[in-house]
Amino acid sequence: MDESLKQYLPKEYKRRAYYTPQDVSVHNTANDLWVSFFGKVWDLTQLVQENISSKLCEPLIKIAGSDISYWFDKQTGEPRKQVDINTGLITYYCPQGRYLHIPSSDPCGDDELGNHTKPWWNNEKQYCIGNLSHKTRKIKIINMLTDHEDIIEVPSEETINEILDRYKQINAHAASYTWKRLGKPLDMELTLSANGIPDETDEFEQLGVPESQWYIPAIHLYFNDDLTVA
Repeated sequence: MDESLKQYLPKEYKRRAYYTPQDVSVHNTANDLWVSFFGKVWDLTQLVQENISSKLCEPLIKIAGSDISYWFDKQTGEPRKQVDINTGLITYYCPQGRYLHIPSSDPCGDDELGNHTKPWWNNEKQYCIGNLSHKTRKIKIINMLTDHEDIIEVPSEETINEILDRYKQINAHAASYTWKRLGKPLDMELTLSANGIPDETDEFEQLGVPESQWYIPAIHLYFNDDLTVA
């Protein structure tokens, strides 16, 4: 494939139970468009591409890769409404402009639903790809074979096995190592906290410790001598 065309293709990703805001932020174009709201992550690439000729795609493209919870009513999950100061009428709150599937304020206007039977924000089955992490945390991973260190940000909800899967982007043979903390093998089916690795960032914030000086716990990887298949 022509290298110049790759920029127009959606970024490859593995579907996960939880994503970080950083995971979402890199999918920020019309050809690769994710958003999050109310703790869910949505892949709207197909929706936008199917309607790319519509000007109602433009607000979604503008906010691609970000959280748009403020567009919606927390209690109903529906788009927020407001009173138009010019007309006194109740209208939809669209800070970037009217977007796909928002009805027109003109009674004779087109609601742009097209072939869709319901608006995209109600179609979780088709567009929602997972959860946005309630809280992320950083972990230092030290390869004892190479003495190489990496700091990665992970969802606090992920198990060590899920973190290992993320780490494969850095080390394809991550499963060929025993993962330890302070010399003790970790339970790969449990989260960091459940393995006795607490998240102390709240305490650092309360004490006013600069983020650059926060303590980041380390996991040590010990090579098992047999390379597993990546």
